[in-house]
Amino acid sequence: MIQILALNLTDIGTRLKIDGTLVNTCWQFAIWGFFSLLLAEILRDSYHALCHQVNWLSKWHNKHHAAYRRDLSIVSLKAYQESQLYHDILESSLLVVVLTIIALVVPQIGLWLGVVYACTFLLGASLRYFQGSIETDYNHLPGPLETIPSVWWVNRTYHWRHHFDDVDAYYSGVFSLVDKVLGTGLSLKGKTIAITGASGALGQALIEQLRQHNAKVVALTTNPDKLPTDGSIKVIPWQLGNESELKTTLEKVDILIINHGINVYDQRTPQAINSSYEVNTFSALRLMDVFLTTVTGPQAKATKEIWVNTSEAEVSPALSPLYELSKRALGDMVTLKRLDGDCVIRKLILGPFKSQLNPYGVMSAQQVAQMVLFLARRDFRDIIVTINPLTYMLFPLKETSTWLYYKIFSKTTEK
Repeated sequence: MIQILALNLTDIGTRLKIDGTLVNTCWQFAIWGFFSLLLAEILRDSYHALCHQVNWLSKWHNKHHAAYRRDLSIVSLKAYQESQLYHDILESSLLVVVLTIIALVVPQIGLWLGVVYACTFLLGASLRYFQGSIETDYNHLPGPLETIPSVWWVNRTYHWRHHFDDVDAYYSGVFSLVDKVLGTGLSLKGKTIAITGASGALGQALIEQLRQHNAKVVALTTNPDKLPTDGSIKVIPWQLGNESELKTTLEKVDILIINHGINVYDQRTPQAINSSYEVNTFSALRLMDVFLTTVTGPQAKATKEIWVNTSEAEVSPALSPLYELSKRALGDMVTLKRLDGDCVIRKLILGPFKSQLNPYGVMSAQQVAQMVLFLARRDFRDIIVTINPLTYMLFPLKETSTWLYYKIFSKTTEK
């Protein structure tokens, strides 16, 4: 009996050892396989970026850009096939060779997954070259752009911007990781950007930073006398309640930054309540609605954006109840409007910086403006700049749960 029990225990131990070895092998394959896919994307998109920086590579890559019209229809079948031969086939062939060498040098079977992945690009490019078919060329299908640029997965709208917004940005082909690292996920060059609250500390700091990125700035302000009159920026006065009068201006604007606000501190009078909500919430919403009516045309979803300064008060105390309440209301409405996908809408979740609204801020407006643009160029849709570590944890939880709730229990009318 003891011998039988000992044999059974030995058999169980052997099986556990075999199962453990199998699990370990599967984990190793999964980890190395994921790494190989990630490496394939990094190498492919890095090569693409080099094609725009190295002259002798640009000669071949430019055939790819020359093959498409603005609606992504092809110029001619011959030009399209040449673009496949001199760019897509060349790029994917180099990718297959490099990944194969790595897989041969490093004895990990999971690395061959990246080789197979690269071969799918080569196969697709070859079929398009020999058959002249564009059906598998998903990011170059012709027609109007019906969705906004995606965040992590490169869709047609995202890639369209590389061809016709700024060829020196939006390099990523499948996942936007390389663009997020390089800061090429959003190009500000040549963009017309309107900003409210332009005479405030953050407004002026943002104007300075935007001009450094070669953007054309339009200052929308209720205090035009506080802005320079040397013609360096276009200044347009406006008044609360007259947001609809800005429609003609906003039709020519690519990005609207809603940055104006008021802080009544410890007041809770009816007048303080009305002014807080009118300035911080309702005026901002009216501007958003006016701007959204200008998102028209087959490519407007690719270039039009709204940035809204909802502030850290969405999730953290600001020692000013009415400021918190009005900003939280604005933040929730922005989350609701995002569900319609009319254009990219970014939130600016900013901590305390020194300004007229907060003379005790611990950050400078210049630092905040620099970080806002740093993250925006990496295509962050929620731009958090604060010294409070809790905000980086609390806001994503709040935003995700609110978005999910609104997604389930609200709907929009058919357009």
